[in-house]
Amino acid sequence: MTRILTGITSNNTPHLGNILGAIAPAIELSKQPNSESFFFIADLHSLISQKNAALRVDSVNAIAATWLAFGFDTQKNVFYRQSRVPQVCELTWYLNCFTPYPMLANAHSFKDKSGKLSDVNSGLFTYPVLMAADILLYDAHFVPVGKDQIQHLEITCDIAAAFNHQYGKEIFVLPKAKIDEQVMTIPGIDGQKMSKSYNNFINIFLPEKELKKVVMSIVSDSTPLEAPKNPDTDNTFALYKVIASKEQSETMRQNYLKGGYGYGHAKTALYELILDTYKEPRNEFDRLMKNTSLLEKELQTGEAKASKIADEKLKQVREVLGF
Repeated sequence: MTRILTGITSNNTPHLGNILGAIAPAIELSKQPNSESFFFIADLHSLISQKNAALRVDSVNAIAATWLAFGFDTQKNVFYRQSRVPQVCELTWYLNCFTPYPMLANAHSFKDKSGKLSDVNSGLFTYPVLMAADILLYDAHFVPVGKDQIQHLEITCDIAAAFNHQYGKEIFVLPKAKIDEQVMTIPGIDGQKMSKSYNNFINIFLPEKELKKVVMSIVSDSTPLEAPKNPDTDNTFALYKVIASKEQSETMRQNYLKGGYGYGHAKTALYELILDTYKEPRNEFDRLMKNTSLLEKELQTGEAKASKIADEKLKQVREVLGF
C-alpha cells in the first residue's frame, strides 16, 4: 500500500487558488487504487505566525469543511489535526538531535526572514524538522509538494538517512517528492498569483452578496464597453478560463474580441460561473460550518487512526535510541 501525505497550514479559509492548485488535485490523487492518503491540518505549524487561538480554531474548522465539501474520502484515508497526534512533537525532538545547524540555517524558510532576526522564532528555524517528523512518523512514500517545498523534503530525506545510517537499520522510509507539473498558478483579482499575503484572493464560500463584491473588484483597464478587448491580458478572463469549460472560455473570448462586451459583463459571468460550479461544495461547507460537531467527529476518527500508526513508529525509534 502506497502512502501519500500532505498538510495544509491552518491560516484562514482556503481560497480559490488553494482549491484549484492543491486541494482538488490532492483529492484526485487520493482516489488512486492501492494507495492511502494522510491529509492533515498543520495547526502546530500555524503557531509560528498565528498566535490568536480563536482564529486558529475557526481556520481548522474551515479547512476541514473545505476538504470534506470537495469529497475527500475519510473512510479510505486518514484525516487529522497535527496537534491531536502529539507523538509528532516527540519525534521532532529526536530528529532535532540529528539535524546539523547549517542545514537549518540554509533552509529558505529561515533565510527568507533572516534579515531581521528579532522576528525569527525558534519554531520558524526548526520548521523543516517538524515537517520531517510529520512525514517520517507515517512512513509516507510520496509527498505532493510545490517547487518551493522541495528543499524541505530533501532535508527530511537527509535527516532520515542520517538516522538510519547511525543505527544500521531502515527505521524511516525516505519519501519522494510528487510534483505535478500541470498544477495551475491561479491569478488573483489584481493579476498577481492569488495569495492571502497579497489580499487578492477569492473565497468561494462567502455569502453571495459578499462574493459578488469581491468578483466585481477585479482589476481591469479602461477600454470602453463598445471597443474590442484582449482577453489574454485581462484578469477576469484569466480567472474565468481556469474554471470554465473550453466551450465557455471560447465563447467568452469571442465576446471580448468582437466588442460591445464590457468588463462588468465578464465579471458577472465569472460570478455566476463560480456559483454554478461550486454550488454543492458551498452548500456542504455551510452545512458543516453550522454543525462543527460533524467536523469534530470526522477529525477524531482520523486522529485515532493516525495515533495508532504513530505509536508503532515511535516504539521502533525509542528502541534504537535506548529509551
